[in-house]
Amino acid sequence: MNAAKNHSSATKGGNESNAIAILIADHKKIRVLFKQFEEVMDQDGSETEKAELAQQVCNALTVHTQIEEELFYPAVREAIDNDNLMDEAKAVHAGIQELVEQIEAMQPGSDQYDAKVVVLGEQVEHHFMGEEEEMFFLAKEAKLDMASLGAQMQQRKIALMAELGVPNEPDNAAEASTNVKKKARPTHGRAFT
Repeated sequence: MNAAKNHSSATKGGNESNAIAILIADHKKIRVLFKQFEEVMDQDGSETEKAELAQQVCNALTVHTQIEEELFYPAVREAIDNDNLMDEAKAVHAGIQELVEQIEAMQPGSDQYDAKVVVLGEQVEHHFMGEEEEMFFLAKEAKLDMASLGAQMQQRKIALMAELGVPNEPDNAAEASTNVKKKARPTHGRAFT
């Protein structure tokens, strides 16, 4: 299914199936997980606590990047005609996935375990900011049918979580979409490097 351009009212509003609201809710959840990991690390928390949080981060990123690459990015690429922006985002995803795989192959307490999770958090934050400040703005301007695309993404997200054995916790996408500043203009910089 392709989320073609649609000039309907579906691109407006913050319902929970809105594609951008779903992604912003993911960003918010993943940011909280990284913050919790750093708090446990700073308080010399147990290796078990670190491992559980790192695995939650890895699972959330795996699902998030996959729904973006399978559904959101292709729809946005077609709508905005900015291959460089989209190619950079995919390249960052490859780097994120490489770090995820390294972390999943390690044991907490191993040399560089904490450092790799922290570096992953920094890379992810930079990437999220680029999406929120530029890509999402351009997608909104292109008047994609965010409701239809969001419904597809939510369905795929549930399936991926089931494949990973991750509990399906309801996201409050509408709330997350109102918590992110709306940008008047995209940065047009290299936000994904």
